[in-house]
Amino acid sequence: MAIPLVYNFRSVRARWTSAIVAVLGIAGTVGVFVAMLSLARGFKATLVSSGSDDNAIIMRAGATSELTGGVSLDAVKIAQDAPGVARGSEGPLVTPEIVIVAPIPLISTGTDANVQLRGVSKNVLEIRRRIKIAEGRMFTPGIAEVVVGKNATKSYAGLTIGNVIPLGTVKWKVVGIFDAGSTSFDSEVWADAKLLGPAYGRGENFFQSVTVHLDSPASLQQVRDALTKDPRLNVDVTREIDYYTKQSGRLTSLITILGGLVAAVMAIGAVFGALNTMYSAVAERGREIGTMRALGFSGGAVVFSFMVEALLISFVGGALGCLAVLPVNGITTGAMNLQTFSHVAFAFTITPDLLVRGVVFALVMGVVGGLLPAIRAAGVPVASALRSM
Repeated sequence: MAIPLVYNFRSVRARWTSAIVAVLGIAGTVGVFVAMLSLARGFKATLVSSGSDDNAIIMRAGATSELTGGVSLDAVKIAQDAPGVARGSEGPLVTPEIVIVAPIPLISTGTDANVQLRGVSKNVLEIRRRIKIAEGRMFTPGIAEVVVGKNATKSYAGLTIGNVIPLGTVKWKVVGIFDAGSTSFDSEVWADAKLLGPAYGRGENFFQSVTVHLDSPASLQQVRDALTKDPRLNVDVTREIDYYTKQSGRLTSLITILGGLVAAVMAIGAVFGALNTMYSAVAERGREIGTMRALGFSGGAVVFSFMVEALLISFVGGALGCLAVLPVNGITTGAMNLQTFSHVAFAFTITPDLLVRGVVFALVMGVVGGLLPAIRAAGVPVASALRSM
């Protein structure tokens, strides 16, 4: 025979002061837990969404990122003729690119942050088709002009249309702002690759990577076979979305691990709060427990009843923690990409599954905090409990 649930609700209400302490401890822990997971989720989403199934990235074999890549002009020409590469009105949809990290002051602090500069070809918007010029215009090939991502213009000083900024040995005029759909490209500055390389002491015929637009997503293997098996080349060919997924791995794992450690430390405190609340309840309700046992309720029913109370407290705490952290959803922050050492702007991303994980985490804390007191309650001798009445 089970103890009626209404008894548990009345019990929690009667001891509301100690219950609130436990609820707040669990809520704070869940809030931090969900916030850290949403931070990792937002960074990963920003990088992964930068890639496309229709594009492939070509880099030197063994290179872990574009910064460590190296592709010659001869390799670019071979890639342009590879089967499976799409063609536009002006030829193959191929953009050889230069990637450089340069310091530009943050608007918020005035301190320098590493900004990724990308030298691209004039047909880059045909290849990365989700990227659109939102304000101004695209840079003119052969002229020292740049376009900047929408997050870059909000984050870094001087990146507004009409301004002239020094990058390398050249002064560049900002002529446009592009919208990359909240991807990592939104944190970059783009210029003509043939001018950006020499501005930093690099030759016109040296690139970090080559991005090609495929005839179809299924053409990747055709392009890969043609280029990796060519004895003149020493390159790897990766689907663009896979490349950016891998790029997100290190920082995402670091944020998740650190967030887990912080949440674990806080969870210990929250569990002790729940233990204190439930042990106090056991101490105060000896007569009630004895009476229930005398009425025929089993020890298992008592354990179950106390666990219901612990889970009720933890559920309320988990729900409050999730509600408290919801306002940070969509707030833009920034972090350094550990692969490219450049600053990337991204938003906290709280999804329903993260909220579910937060509530489950709270219930786990409730189980851990309530089990021992529940077992102790069930072990209270009936006779001694009744004698204390």
